[in-house]
Amino acid sequence: MRIFLTGYMGSGKTTLGKRLARKLEYEFYDLDDYFEQKYKTSIALFFERFSEAQFRSLEHEVLLELINKFDRMVLASGGGTPCFYNNMNLMNQHGLTIYLKLSTPVLASRLSNSPFRYKRPMLKGLNKEEMLLKITDQLIEREQYYNQAQLIIEAFDLSIDCIIDQIVTKTNQ
Repeated sequence: MRIFLTGYMGSGKTTLGKRLARKLEYEFYDLDDYFEQKYKTSIALFFERFSEAQFRSLEHEVLLELINKFDRMVLASGGGTPCFYNNMNLMNQHGLTIYLKLSTPVLASRLSNSPFRYKRPMLKGLNKEEMLLKITDQLIEREQYYNQAQLIIEAFDLSIDCIIDQIVTKTNQ
């Protein structure tokens, strides 16, 4: 089984994904990290040199590559992955999709305090107020895709172990 973790940046997809993959004895991939290794550039630099449209096209190809390569994997998608090239439908067809749902203020707090903030081209140069507005706007656009997930987990006050238990229960059904 393939498990696809979706949600806004900062929702905990990578942290959860690594732990979940260990528990299930699956391969783990972070789509953004895989992209950076494959194309030998950071996503932030790719955005500067090329465009988001070019990134999304290659991101789709990388997603297809991983789907075709592994039957037993946990994949942390990029925050925007489900919103382009029918990727959400593709992930739904090839595995279990999970939306890690968090509120805008929680996401803004996590992202503004993240040591990896510089890696996130969508938030580059934004102050806290601008970041809150950007997240709000993007969530409004993206929710229609995120909500197509087969399992939606309100992740705010749940421990990683609790979330993993919910996912394992779902995979055993």
